[in-house]
Amino acid sequence: MSETLRCRIPATATVQADDETSRVTRWDFPPGAETGWHRHGWAYLVVPVTDGTMTLEEPGGATREATIKAGVSYTRPPGVEHNVVNGGTEPFSFVEIEFKAHPG
Repeated sequence: MSETLRCRIPATATVQADDETSRVTRWDFPPGAETGWHRHGWAYLVVPVTDGTMTLEEPGGATREATIKAGVSYTRPPGVEHNVVNGGTEPFSFVEIEFKAHPG
């Protein structure tokens, strides 16, 4: 049995800051674009710049839809594994802040 091949355009990741405590990346997703499969090594915060509809592909083949709203942030723990796809018809963007260290 063969798997269906998919060919999606990559989302654009622009690193805005990167130091010993954090990395800030802006992600821009045209319709149909994806991040590619990845696992988050650090806890992170997402700040949506625009509204959008994400399709989250998860390990084991599960998928789910998530709607993001401009300015409505959320956090996730380290270890999250997924592929983020723009499942909508409009482009969307968010800023991702990864927390490398917690001084203090």
